[in-house]
Amino acid sequence: MATNMQAKDLAKGLFDAGMSEKQPSKWLGELRKVADLATDTSLMAQLGKDGPVADKLQLLSERTGGLSQEVLGVVAHLLEKGKLGELPYLAIEYQHLLDMYYGVHGVEVAEITTAIALDDEYKLSLGKKLGEILGHPVVIKASVDASIVGGIRIRVGDKLIDGSLRHKLDMLSKELL
Repeated sequence: MATNMQAKDLAKGLFDAGMSEKQPSKWLGELRKVADLATDTSLMAQLGKDGPVADKLQLLSERTGGLSQEVLGVVAHLLEKGKLGELPYLAIEYQHLLDMYYGVHGVEVAEITTAIALDDEYKLSLGKKLGEILGHPVVIKASVDASIVGGIRIRVGDKLIDGSLRHKLDMLSKELL
């Protein structure tokens, strides 16, 4: 639970900074990009190695197409603490604060797992579709797991939709045995 508390605190600080500039949604896109990179195991291993934080920030900035000083500051803090894995929680918490600010209630997080990374346009489309199905807004938390081979796995609360190729192969194997 400590992980979520630190993410909440960092998200709140960044959100308050955005509010003081009258641009509360200013850093959400950047947070999402960096959070998506947190699912790249080879990149995370590289960032976990000893070395200057500035070099690691430069690498992240290059991979995301550039980051603001505010987001770089938060990421630097997480790097120094060895807690870069908290980035997805941070992005979700920031989204939650933004939703509350705009009066959007009842938002659920959909954990999406695919074999390859999804682009932002597809995630947005998927979020809208899931929102229509569930009857309330949905925030997408995407991750990559090559072991599912193909397809998609969606978890919203206690509901799981497993359309992964790995799941289908496992089911077929059970039927044949």
